[in-house]
Amino acid sequence: MIEIIPAIDLIDGKCVRLSQGDYNEKKVYNENPVEVAKMFEGAGLKRLHLVDLDGAKAKKIVNVQVLEAIATNTSLTIDFGGGVQSDEDIRKAFDAGASMVTGGSIAVKDAEIFSRWIDTYGAGKVILGADCRDRKISVSGWEESTSLDVFSFISGYTQKGVNKVVCTDISKDGMLQGPSVELYKDILAKFPDLFLIASGGVGCFQDLLDLEQAGLPAVILGKAIYENRVTLKELASFNR
Repeated sequence: MIEIIPAIDLIDGKCVRLSQGDYNEKKVYNENPVEVAKMFEGAGLKRLHLVDLDGAKAKKIVNVQVLEAIATNTSLTIDFGGGVQSDEDIRKAFDAGASMVTGGSIAVKDAEIFSRWIDTYGAGKVILGADCRDRKISVSGWEESTSLDVFSFISGYTQKGVNKVVCTDISKDGMLQGPSVELYKDILAKFPDLFLIASGGVGCFQDLLDLEQAGLPAVILGKAIYENRVTLKELASFNR
């Protein structure tokens, strides 16, 4: 059974979604992220993917109060990402209530720090963020492209103990036109023991079934919920 992980993306403390990572294509869905998190919890969902988009741009955590508020007011297991760029940032995230932290840009730009986090906190608490466009890794809130291919990137860190990866195909993100099933199949073929979390592109309930059929252990979705393409009732029954 594929694990369903709803997402909340934060700008100015509000619940927003972007299209293909474009900050100019921002849509505010709710000004109270805690309310949204409680709605997910009420539907029986257990996990939350919380992304600090302000932090991703600023290269440091910005919306820590929102993380703290959600952790205090719900029992959701929170995976937090966006702007976690230093030892101080990761401590701040865990102190504020994150159960896991996702690092993407830092894993590209400072492998020494990211590797130390894996050793310090354990592979269960540190998730590798492999965000890519045309199978090449992008960083800094997806505003910078690199020549690093996603397979080499994942391989380097699985050798260091990483066993959880969130992979977002940026071209699909927020477009509601279906996820990159073939990309995920190719990653799982190379790394069959990886807990691979698909992210980006889910536009209907069938997409979840397709990802499950492809062997994905987990999927993150946001816009499909906010646009009512996939209902919380469907997700609740799917989880059961």
